[in-house]
Amino acid sequence: MIDLKLDSLQRNNKKVCIVASSLGKGGAERSAAQLSIMLHHLNYDVHIVIVLNNIDFEYKGTLLNLGALKSKNDSVLGRLQRLQHFKAYLKTHNFDVVIDGRSRVQAYREFLVSKWIYAGISVVYVLHCYKISKAFTPYKWLNTYLYKNKNMVAVSESAANYFRQALDLNHIECIYNGFDFEELNLKAEAISIADLEVENYIIFFGRIHDESKNLKLLLEAYKQSILIEQNVKLLLVGDGPDLKGIQDYVQKLNLKDDVVFKEFTINPYPYVKHARFAMLTSRHEGFPMVIPEALGVGTPVISVDCKSGPSEVITSGYNGMLVENFNVNAISQAMNSLIVNETLYQTCKSNAKESVQRFSVKNITNDWKQLLHKI
Repeated sequence: MIDLKLDSLQRNNKKVCIVASSLGKGGAERSAAQLSIMLHHLNYDVHIVIVLNNIDFEYKGTLLNLGALKSKNDSVLGRLQRLQHFKAYLKTHNFDVVIDGRSRVQAYREFLVSKWIYAGISVVYVLHCYKISKAFTPYKWLNTYLYKNKNMVAVSESAANYFRQALDLNHIECIYNGFDFEELNLKAEAISIADLEVENYIIFFGRIHDESKNLKLLLEAYKQSILIEQNVKLLLVGDGPDLKGIQDYVQKLNLKDDVVFKEFTINPYPYVKHARFAMLTSRHEGFPMVIPEALGVGTPVISVDCKSGPSEVITSGYNGMLVENFNVNAISQAMNSLIVNETLYQTCKSNAKESVQRFSVKNITNDWKQLLHKI
């Protein structure tokens, strides 16, 4: 529910094409959908191109679903045809700027995209992670050649600084993901606490992918904490490639009566709102959207101090707890503290919403407006 009230911007008629892997499930995908809404409310002519046929999130603008073509023909010829279709689409619409938020890990494809598809077009590349291997090709020389002088946006200050130095990038800055906190709180009221399947719980919500989210660490810390004896459940909301493996690990730790699984839902916020606190134990992130989302509905967060993002949102003892990564003892002790220390908990809870207002859609939209104005 965005109400920017920026009348001077309503005359803007810039044509923008947002390129994303999809509009489904992941944080980067949710960010692309939110960006389309923000730019739409600035009266930009917004188009979205997605590579995979997966649409879960609300978006604004005209959609080109290359993923639907991929589903019909994913041969080498089909891939070339999709690239040609994409290039023709860009030429037909004559966009002022393309905002590309995909991962760029395949060298031959990214060479074609950068030097052929985007030839003569102003492009902003968005980096949603902290690891070079997840964001760029395996070849440093090629990454520098393709992107050294391109406009780049990282979603955290730490990531911007890291990529700037690692790849010798000349034009990279931080623009955080934007959040419509009014809409999030409306969604959080969609289910009453009496209708939730679980009560007295903490929550993880996101992709069930242990390589990045390190959910086994979360389970080990939970088992070591006092939460089980305090009858506080652990609710895991989401799905992903490691769901079965995590369910098996719960059995291995004898936690089947204490850990509750709920499948992916487009609206997890009622569960987030009524949780005692939210958890994040990732090995790495770009900017974990779940942290501002949880805080935005008034729920404190315990997060490991991974690269990157959590330390730019969480202040220990103020809106949650920031703890050393990979440290089971530190994580379990933080869990204990937000259960037994009611003064600390209420302090974190009372500060939660206000602590993330700088990530509101109004502020982040203005950051994007300023960047696009310069291009």
